[in-house]
Amino acid sequence: MRQELIRIGNSRGIRIPKPLIEQCGLGDVVELSIGPQGLMIAPHRAARAHWREALAGSPPAEILLNPAPRNKFDDEEWEW
Repeated sequence: MRQELIRIGNSRGIRIPKPLIEQCGLGDVVELSIGPQGLMIAPHRAARAHWREALAGSPPAEILLNPAPRNKFDDEEWEW
């Protein structure tokens, strides 16, 4: 699809048709980057999006924070 750049103050912009916005899942904020093909426009993703779901299968923090059981090194070789 061909679009002309329009003047917006000292900058330039494009009008993105509503069907493309909906199809791409764009909201009020987008991420802009430069790729091999040129300018890339992508939906904005929060920095920690989906962390809760990714950690859902992990053991509870209490298990991870418990000290390890003592071993031979602790009893015989370790000195303060």
